[in-house]
Amino acid sequence: MSEEQTPQTEVADDSLDTEADEQSFSAAANRPKNLEVVMNIPVRLSMEVGHTKMSIRSLLKLGKGSVVELARMAGEPLDVLANGTLIAKGEVVVVDENFGIRLTDVVSPEERLQTLS
Repeated sequence: MSEEQTPQTEVADDSLDTEADEQSFSAAANRPKNLEVVMNIPVRLSMEVGHTKMSIRSLLKLGKGSVVELARMAGEPLDVLANGTLIAKGEVVVVDENFGIRLTDVVSPEERLQTLS
């Protein structure tokens, strides 16, 4: 059993249009056909606010109103994870009445591929 707690917020809305979407459409024309097969596979995108470790004893003492200190400073960018792999960092924004994230730093595709091996 892991002692690590990881609060996360998931974003499930794919309707946000950005310039990056337009760029990815033009990049799609240059993709080999064998990669087209995987382009529609769903990926879980999550934002990590922070994490901490605590003993089971401390975990069992938590109740309504308890405060858990996280290993991240206020104002630090959040980690953006795709299926648990860091792909970017960003800051929380509000879009209409929903939370969103503005990417401030994106891990290069080469670095992302290195983490897979």
